[in-house]
Amino acid sequence: MRPDDWHLTEDVDGFLARAGDFLRARPGPHVMQLTWAERVRTRGADAFGTRAPVFGVLEHAGEVRATFYRLSPRGFGLSPLTPEQADSLAARLAALGHSPLSVSADHGTATAFAEAWQRHTGATPKLRDTRLRLYRLGTLTPPEPLPAGRGRVLGEQDLEQVMFWCGEFAKAVGEAVPMGAASWASTRFADKRYTLWETPDGTPVSIAGMNPMIGGQIQVDIVYTPAHLRGHGYAGAVTAEVSRAALAAGARDVILFADLSNPTSNALYQRLGYRTLTDWAVYDFSCAAPEAG
Repeated sequence: MRPDDWHLTEDVDGFLARAGDFLRARPGPHVMQLTWAERVRTRGADAFGTRAPVFGVLEHAGEVRATFYRLSPRGFGLSPLTPEQADSLAARLAALGHSPLSVSADHGTATAFAEAWQRHTGATPKLRDTRLRLYRLGTLTPPEPLPAGRGRVLGEQDLEQVMFWCGEFAKAVGEAVPMGAASWASTRFADKRYTLWETPDGTPVSIAGMNPMIGGQIQVDIVYTPAHLRGHGYAGAVTAEVSRAALAAGARDVILFADLSNPTSNALYQRLGYRTLTDWAVYDFSCAAPEAG
């Protein structure tokens, strides 16, 4: 495997033309490549405040074997890689002067790349404390009994409410995201469809969102219940509602990420029928050389 087997481009359409079939053949492990490529394709990299995106495709013997993307100042997002593939990518990117802040991928891939990047650049990797697990829905099993109330899909007229709930979620998970009409379109929250679970008197108590369908797959993202309202089954009800809506929309696969430090949410998703697909990791890099260009 040679570093030059990696083909880099700033053209997202060219990237998808070359690697789209490969990514869609296993949409679960490739969720981040598919999601961010589609966001750049439909909204442009400028919408996210990034410099020119970089996409990469590893080809060997005429076949696509792996991919990566980079949206500065975001880090690298990688498809599953073998240690040899990770080393060849690190060598290629180091030679081009890249200096990412982080790498995100399945745990084995992220670790292999972090170790390779340290060998090639001297940058020190640090595994983030937040550990994620990627789940895929098997057979949906809604909770019984459901809490009193109903799910309500939010529309354009509900933008203020959507921004409020997404802002509360962002604060809860430590995301620094400006929430306002002027900045909304530049957030990762803007392309989702949201459902609120409301009590019989119309009080909103929990929210769940889902991304657009890409490659026959829909990602459930986000799920949030304020701390003082937890323990009443609202999160299970709204997650089941959104999962059902994803299946009704024709999704072959429905996936979601969960924070492994929260055993309650992980147990909930498993009761709903979600099964482990892979564990996810993010490494941050320090002491890297300045980026060329």
